[in-house]
Amino acid sequence: MTDRLPASMAGAVDLSGLAARHARPAAPQQPGAQPSGAPQGAAGAVGVIVDVTDADFPQIVELSKTVPVVIDIWAEWCGPCKQLTPILERLVTAYQGRIVLARVDADQNPQLVQAFQAQSIPTVAAVIGGRPAALFTGAIPEAQVADVLEQVLAFAAQEGITGRLPVGEPGDEPQEPQEPPLPPLHQEAHDALERGDHAAAIDAFERAVVANPRDGEAIAGLANVRLLDRLHGTTADAVRQAAADAPDDLEAQMLVADLDVSGGHVEDAFVRLLDLVAATTGPQRQDVRLRLVDLFEIVGSDDPRVAQARRRLTTLLF
Repeated sequence: MTDRLPASMAGAVDLSGLAARHARPAAPQQPGAQPSGAPQGAAGAVGVIVDVTDADFPQIVELSKTVPVVIDIWAEWCGPCKQLTPILERLVTAYQGRIVLARVDADQNPQLVQAFQAQSIPTVAAVIGGRPAALFTGAIPEAQVADVLEQVLAFAAQEGITGRLPVGEPGDEPQEPQEPPLPPLHQEAHDALERGDHAAAIDAFERAVVANPRDGEAIAGLANVRLLDRLHGTTADAVRQAAADAPDDLEAQMLVADLDVSGGHVEDAFVRLLDLVAATTGPQRQDVRLRLVDLFEIVGSDDPRVAQARRRLTTLLF
């Protein structure tokens, strides 16, 4: 793939040899007939979900020049495959012909397994414009699968591959892909926010983090709701005046940092809290550190300002 390939799609594999081994002249076809040997569409999804064999691969290469093709290498005995494949089928179907899912039975198609370097299954890859790329291995959450498919489509668009296969009954209008449902506790938190119940939203996100301490969306959501709750009912002038009137009031100073982050003044917020870390000890220092960690989650770990602030925080603490 090219240098513009998203990082999560890195790890291209070479399938040109496999395609060449199976390439053969196409037999003449009657207008509207399906090409001989073309992959067959799955029931319920006209042309967007196909079962592919080693011999069918040249057709997939050609198809990928019209729409991106996601390859799902699975096996009947594979438990994680039974979790992942239905997710892929559901999400791909929702795109109404903008993307195709090609299912490869690993036990029946050793050449494709070898070509895609599938050392474990499920293995998921993509073919875009005739060029392949590794995506991920193993069963991952639906939200992550949806994000990967969006990246595939985005990269395909960069390459000028924006076709759509005809699906459904004649006259049906293409539908925009539906957003995947939120995990139950995330949905509970969002519903609470819709009705203005910050305490219930915080509780739902906290339970989500307890259930999965690596749930980055829940951690960030919790930090954002806590910020909203702290600033609820305040005004910028009142917050800044309270801090000016009580320079030793730790909570008043931290609330100014909250206000700065909410207004986009990230550097000011970080400097204020880092100076407080340097000036405090014991439980007070811990309170400031935790507030900083919350604000890091809100701003985002990939923001260079967060990386810089983390380095100074580490220096201050150790």
